[in-house]
Amino acid sequence: MADTPATVFLKANRVAYTEHEYGYVEHGGTEVPARALGVPEHQVVKTLVMQDEAARPLIVLMHGDRTVSTKNLARQAGVKRIEPCRPDAAQRHSGYQVGGTSPFGTRKKLPVYMERSILELAKIYVNGGRRGYLVGISPADVSRTLQPKLVQVALQA
Repeated sequence: MADTPATVFLKANRVAYTEHEYGYVEHGGTEVPARALGVPEHQVVKTLVMQDEAARPLIVLMHGDRTVSTKNLARQAGVKRIEPCRPDAAQRHSGYQVGGTSPFGTRKKLPVYMERSILELAKIYVNGGRRGYLVGISPADVSRTLQPKLVQVALQA
């Protein structure tokens, strides 16, 4: 399997990971890979590219079966407002095609916010840098390599 900027980053940081391919479905969300891998959607972590009121980009890592309270995130990040980036802006900031965005090996170093409860899981599945491709990884390795700010902003989807 060809390397992506994400897998190059993981190898450079000596992170153990497993590779998982699945049939990508446009707007299929995390339900599609969870079903394909036979894991709870809660373990499939989405990488969301958002921005604050000054259009400064940031990444949010969230359980697949939850949504982000942007109001709570803005409060915890110390900004007035946070909203999702438009797909073209998200791609420009991350270097990844929407639907294939990984928090690892982004074009620019972006601040990362991670839902605190992700650390409670033994293993998570996060995008590996292209559509239809996830990497299985320990949340502790995500924390070590990305040094995310831990937040509590999850809402029931």
